[in-house]
Amino acid sequence: MKRFLMIMMALFVAIGVSAHTGGKKEMRVLVVTTTPEMHCQNCEKKIKENIRFEPGVKKIVTSLEKQQVTITYNPAKTDVEKLKAAFAKIGYEVKVVSDQPVEKKG
Repeated sequence: MKRFLMIMMALFVAIGVSAHTGGKKEMRVLVVTTTPEMHCQNCEKKIKENIRFEPGVKKIVTSLEKQQVTITYNPAKTDVEKLKAAFAKIGYEVKVVSDQPVEKKG
């Protein structure tokens, strides 16, 4: 009986946490500039094809015009320092322009 009650309590706690967070993970949007600068589509392709495989990365948008890379990521799986290290592996140094929570629609 005790085991049953413990399982039920754990289930209620899990449901409460899920309901509290809406069942959704909090996401962040990181905007960076790169050194060297992206100067062609091959630069964009190199960044997109490598950074997208980092754990927690959900979306990458590059802009040659603005010289920026925008990454939507899950902070439970990665952070800015890990993303900087991923850029370093492919020969880029990055400067953070902004790192903000994703704005919730509604």
